[in-house]
Amino acid sequence: MERLATTPFGGGRLTGRVLARQAKVNERQEQLRRGEGGNMSGRVDKWQLLRALTEARQVFGLGDRTICLLEALVSFTQEREFDASQPIIVFPSNRELSFRARGMAPATLRRHLASLIEAGMIFRRDSANGKRFCRRDDAGQVEEAFGFDLSPFALRAEEIYNAAEAARVEAKRARVLRGEITVLLRDVTRIIALAIEEGRAGDWQAHFLNAKIIAQGASRRANSQDLSQLAISLRSFCTEVENLYLSTLSDEEMSGNDANFDRHQQNSKTEPHTDNSKDKLNAKTDVEEEPTERRLAISISKLKTLCPQMNDYAKDGISGWNDVVRTADLIRTMLGISPDAWMKAKQMMGEQSAAVTIAVMLERAETIRSPGGYLRTLTAKAQAGKFSVYPMLLALDKPAID
Repeated sequence: MERLATTPFGGGRLTGRVLARQAKVNERQEQLRRGEGGNMSGRVDKWQLLRALTEARQVFGLGDRTICLLEALVSFTQEREFDASQPIIVFPSNRELSFRARGMAPATLRRHLASLIEAGMIFRRDSANGKRFCRRDDAGQVEEAFGFDLSPFALRAEEIYNAAEAARVEAKRARVLRGEITVLLRDVTRIIALAIEEGRAGDWQAHFLNAKIIAQGASRRANSQDLSQLAISLRSFCTEVENLYLSTLSDEEMSGNDANFDRHQQNSKTEPHTDNSKDKLNAKTDVEEEPTERRLAISISKLKTLCPQMNDYAKDGISGWNDVVRTADLIRTMLGISPDAWMKAKQMMGEQSAAVTIAVMLERAETIRSPGGYLRTLTAKAQAGKFSVYPMLLALDKPAID
């Protein structure tokens, strides 16, 4: 095909696709001049449009250096608003264009100009001798100009803005997923580190390496779909590691490792917990045995170490899980949590988990704006089967569980 007469920064070949784009641009501009632009007026803020293209640059296959060059070209226009109904031609010298493009080298300029043309953001409007210049009338107004035409960029404003909005939604979703992945990785690595420190049975080093491999999947280039799949795999892995750790705990650790609690366990027919005295808690009744609640994999002594402030609210000290629940009931009133929210938390989480949650919230009281709303959120997660109190304990910046 015939090579166009262009400047040293021109280059490139005339193709059928370029001709088709030029014809389409000319037709669209003619429609705008006749007032047939529909919802598009043809006028657009050039800097807002450039910002939107920066956000959506991956959609159009443009790199940051290419955007930098387009910004340099845009800077040669006088008005803040583009009028897409007319050609928007700039004719900078090679030296000035390179200077405004942050000192971009000639070969680099040619490459990124070609990228802008290939993406349909600019056209070349060449003179007979391939030079970039303008002719002015007697009043100094530009009559004819030859150089780079930015009107294709302005005509694609609606497309660019839509792509930028989609890019923002994608970025937000990816950001949320990255946050979740970070928390899951933190929790699972802490459980693994705890198991290694305590010498628990199992190939914990292999699990640690698996966690590192999973973490590598959350690369900066991963999109929300990839991150979503990674989060699903990581949730499953976290559950697997937590269950493996729980399976290594002895019956003594699972039961809470306190004498009073063991004595309560020996009595298989006990009344449900109320606010009555301890004598009633130990009294035998004729009611049918209640289903045994799943015991937490943490002893009372460990809980008291992790949540020391709870001890300040225990009237008669904490020697068993009944004392923990009773103390949590007192703490929740101090935190401003309603009886209804507390009752629902116990129903969805179980009494022990709900009580431990209150103890953890007490440790973090300064960072929780609405304890009642926070507890209801956790209760909803428990109802959906997505809540575990154990990672909350591990997340406390305190010595590891002994």
